[in-house]
Amino acid sequence: MSNDKSQTPNKKNGYTLIEILVALTIIGLLFSFGYVSFRDFSRRQALSGAAKSIQGDLRLAQSDAISGQKPDDANCKMPSYTLDSYDFKIILPSEYKIEANCTGSVNPVLIKDVDLSSSGIAFSMPLINPLEFKVLGQGTNIGDTDWILTLTQNGTANTATVTVTSGGEIK
Repeated sequence: MSNDKSQTPNKKNGYTLIEILVALTIIGLLFSFGYVSFRDFSRRQALSGAAKSIQGDLRLAQSDAISGQKPDDANCKMPSYTLDSYDFKIILPSEYKIEANCTGSVNPVLIKDVDLSSSGIAFSMPLINPLEFKVLGQGTNIGDTDWILTLTQNGTANTATVTVTSGGEIK
C-alpha cells in the first residue's frame, strides 16, 4: 500500500460564504453607481429633448410666418383678414403657446399648446414675451438683442438655453 499525500479524501470544491458576500457586495456597488449615472444621463436627455422640442416649435412658427400661411380657422379665413404674425407666448414657467394673429380678428388662433410641468422642466421668463415672427420675412419683435429662453430641470442644476438671434437664427 502506497501512502500518496497528494490525495485528500475530504476536500470539497465550492465557494465560502465570505467569498459569496464579497462578490455580491461588489456587484451591488457596481449596480448602484451605474444606476446613478443612468439616472443623471436620462435627466440630461429629457432637458435636451425639451430644448430641441422648443427649437422645433419656434421654427414651425417662423416658417409659417415667413410663408404667410394662414391657419385653417374662422378667425383668419375671412378674405378681408390678413395674417400679421405667429407668436410664441410663454404662459407659465412650464407652459407656452403658439398662436396666429390676423388683422380684423378679435381672437388669436391657437396653433399649439405645450405644458412641460409633468417633465419637471421650467423656463425663465424672457424680456420679450410674446416673441412675434412677422409675416413674409419682416423679422421679429426682438430688435437688435437676442431672445434667450433658459430651461432648468427641477431638482438638478442642469440648464439649457434656446436663443433666437436678432437675425432670426434659432439655436
